[in-house]
Amino acid sequence: MTADERIEAIQAVVDRVTSWQDGATEGTVAEELRRGADQVGVEMSDDEIRRLADVIEDRHATVSAADVLGRTG
Repeated sequence: MTADERIEAIQAVVDRVTSWQDGATEGTVAEELRRGADQVGVEMSDDEIRRLADVIEDRHATVSAADVLGRTG
């Protein structure tokens, strides 16, 4: 999987989690990010999960995985 494909897969997971996260706890958001990553076959570090979960919780809007994780993830 290329870096671009990895970011695209992570973005799909982020978009899905962001769409229903309003009111969810950070632990729930992080768990759903992990579950989604497993489903699309991409590995994410605990740090990547935490960073994405933090931004999803804070923004309550569209989140760019590439911006949060850097272009190469």
